Amino acid sequence: MILVTGATGTVGRELVAQLVGARQQVRALTRNPAKMRFAPEVEVVTGDLAEPTTLSRAVAEVDRIFSLSQGPDVGHHETNLAHAARQAGVKHIVKLSVLGAGTAGGHGVVGWHERGEKAIQDSGASWTFVRPGMFMSNALNWAPAIRSVGKVFLPYGDGKVVPIHPRDIASVAAKALTEPGHESMAYSLTGAQALGAVEMMAILSEAVGKPIAYVSVSDEAASESMLKAGLPPVLVRELMKLAGGIRRGEAGTALPTIEQVLGRKALTWRDWANENAAAFR
Repeated sequence: MILVTGATGTVGRELVAQLVGARQQVRALTRNPAKMRFAPEVEVVTGDLAEPTTLSRAVAEVDRIFSLSQGPDVGHHETNLAHAARQAGVKHIVKLSVLGAGTAGGHGVVGWHERGEKAIQDSGASWTFVRPGMFMSNALNWAPAIRSVGKVFLPYGDGKVVPIHPRDIASVAAKALTEPGHESMAYSLTGAQALGAVEMMAILSEAVGKPIAYVSVSDEAASESMLKAGLPPVLVRELMKLAGGIRRGEAGTALPTIEQVLGRKALTWRDWANENAAAFR
């Protein structure tokens, strides 16, 4: 039995579908089962990584776990999960981490995930860390502005990013959960192609069928917009650090890991744009 936490998220949904397709027994953890819509084969269990008392039933008879948590409490959440996993005798845990974990000294988002990684390493189970960079699906946040004014406002300057398709992230996690040979491995993942914002908008424009312009804005303007949209200040600060790294050219290196692990090329930005064009019309 495989327990998938974060099963309603972008990667979690993809992973559940792939595991079901591979005829694996899957249990999905959620705080609100009424909102879950999965194949009938998927067992749904109520629980919360922030509430340790809810996890014993979730991990019962589970031998593999996919762990997904976000925000400053990642370390706390995954400590709770690791403790429950230890009590249940879970054999392997695959954690969705973040690109740069293990190398950046434990600050910000990287630090949040490094604390989670340590908790999982201390669980006694074997582990695999899946460390992706920027998700292509983050672009869905641009949809309201594209639909209303045909523009995207970002503080990236002329920097390049190498976004990754969530399906590729899920595919690496599925491999690690269902095949031997991935124990004690940390996979740093990106897409296959570095793109500037102008290039990304050109490809998205083709997919959507209307012009989409990139407008470079200051960190101050971007921060103000994010705060007005309701993002927590701590997350806004981390996103601004990321934007600074993009402008400095620190986010434009494509890694070969997807092809090495999956034996095929990474899905492209054009693939994702064509699949999701309706969201921007």
